[in-house]
Amino acid sequence: MYELIKAAGNSYYIESPAKIGVYLTGSDEAVLIDSGSDKDAGRRGRKILDGNGWRLKAILNTHSNADHIGGNSYLQRQTGCRIFAPGAECCFTRHTFLEPSLLYGGYPPKDLRHKFLLAEESDAEPLEDSVLPEGLEVIPLPGHFLDMVGFRTPDDVIFLADCLSSQETLDKYGVAFIYDVGAYLQTLDMVRGLQARLFIPSHAAASEDIIKLVDANISKVHEVSDRICQLCRAPLSSDEVIAGIFRSYSLRISMEQYALVGSTVRSYLSYLKDSGRLETEMEDSMIRWYAV
Repeated sequence: MYELIKAAGNSYYIESPAKIGVYLTGSDEAVLIDSGSDKDAGRRGRKILDGNGWRLKAILNTHSNADHIGGNSYLQRQTGCRIFAPGAECCFTRHTFLEPSLLYGGYPPKDLRHKFLLAEESDAEPLEDSVLPEGLEVIPLPGHFLDMVGFRTPDDVIFLADCLSSQETLDKYGVAFIYDVGAYLQTLDMVRGLQARLFIPSHAAASEDIIKLVDANISKVHEVSDRICQLCRAPLSSDEVIAGIFRSYSLRISMEQYALVGSTVRSYLSYLKDSGRLETEMEDSMIRWYAV
């Protein structure tokens, strides 16, 4: 873990729970793609850079989930590097309290105010083409989170952020976190058509061919969608649907899992209603969902 691996040319990644990309912009300068889950991840990343004589110039965040920006604050304090994040992700990176608030749907209890969901704030700036190292390309990857992006380096290496879960994760948990299900499916369809020398998802093995994994992720979205529609053959409240999904996938409930899975299920409900597969009824001061 935390091993530097060369992908191609000036493109590297640090093997870690959420992979950290490294791209050399000069003989002694580097940018990171994400910074890991916490201060320790940032420290380990800096040790690798220092050991190779590389100065950290900037961090390019793919999105604002805590396991991708957790090392930002430490690295910015230690090196003075600039930090860039796309769209709404920039606001969430600057004001990290927004992530657990969004997941919970209100002021989050103490159980959700920890480093897994609440990273240290960092002084992020908007990610614009003008700040990118020469030859680096931004690839929009919406769906998993608000305005997530990936990056293609001049070495034809693509960092895919969190748009793909590993097969092991899909098998173990069943329900991967998704913010916008419709956008996520469109992203997967786009990613399926990409060509590159190497693909590097943050939470799956780097690979020259990702079509099989893309198809597995697409299939899982359809499976969860169908399962929710089956649950809603009789009208159910949102919490009843969430409970049904926990039971269906044998998931262990905790406040953290409730926030992640609950938020995802509510996103599925929105997607299924917008696509005409579910409808709602309002009775006894409750909204219930039913299949049509």
